[in-house]
Amino acid sequence: MTTTATHLRTIALHWQDLREAVGAPAQHGAFGLGLRGYLAALDQTDADRLEYDRHQAAHLRSLERSSDQIGERPAPVRLHILDTMRAVETALVETADQTAAVVQRSPMTYAPRGWPTADRARRDVLARADALDPRRWRYAGRRTAPYAALWLLARVARAAGPFTALPEREERHIGCVAAGAAARVERALDIAVQRRTLEQRHDCGGAIDVHGGEGRAPLAHCTGCGQIWTGQGTAVLG
Repeated sequence: MTTTATHLRTIALHWQDLREAVGAPAQHGAFGLGLRGYLAALDQTDADRLEYDRHQAAHLRSLERSSDQIGERPAPVRLHILDTMRAVETALVETADQTAAVVQRSPMTYAPRGWPTADRARRDVLARADALDPRRWRYAGRRTAPYAALWLLARVARAAGPFTALPEREERHIGCVAAGAAARVERALDIAVQRRTLEQRHDCGGAIDVHGGEGRAPLAHCTGCGQIWTGQGTAVLG
């Protein structure tokens, strides 16, 4: 069973992949995209398929900036990746804020002025170290998704630090947020195993199951006759 800790590690480990994917070319052969285009053209002639490809190419060209514009064209941004990063980061940072408000102990106070000099010096050293403890969650400064994920992971793992016990309600909330955030990351990067059954039926009447994810090219097969298609539209068995 996938645990909250696994979800939080997934987010932290793949955050750099999301950063790199923001400016990467769109994967038009990713899960479902190229395959649906092929399946939609199964009953068409070769000429129809060529026409489909021509329209697709024209559409992609329309998304590019016209050549008569001045200046360098900025790198394309994959908005669904950027939206995923913003949503995940907001959710994790807010969850860390809420969790810290419940479990993070206030820093030790400095020594009163009336204490003996040596005792006050020792107390102030401890108080300063407690306030600067790197395990503390900060409400300003380093507030990124991977850092929040790792900080929450430490709380779920009951790691030592200036914290009280994590209540069950907060642990459940962290689990829900982590599961949802990890799922968004995996979908954005196409690293989760996915399987869908299309509404469209094959000529034989069988259902068409589509498999993809984990970075692999999508694959479809007919549950009736067993025919198989690749994401590039090539029948490899029939």
